[in-house]
Amino acid sequence: MTSINLSKLLEKVDDKYTLVILASKRARQINDYLNRIKRNEVFDVRAPEISSLSKKPLIIALEEIAEDKITYERSTEAIK
Repeated sequence: MTSINLSKLLEKVDDKYTLVILASKRARQINDYLNRIKRNEVFDVRAPEISSLSKKPLIIALEEIAEDKITYERSTEAIK
């Protein structure tokens, strides 16, 4: 299993809350992908961007963030 450095991950985002949201959303996408593969229904689902030794979607998502495969864009629109 690859060791993921938290300080390295926090350098990729603006704060820890963004990291949690980004990783959780990506982990859900990876989980959907893996479930669809089991059911042979692969369409419109983004596959993992890296090959990982881990089978856990959250670890895969964090590794993708650490390797700059997953990024985010902060919205600048004002909330009304």
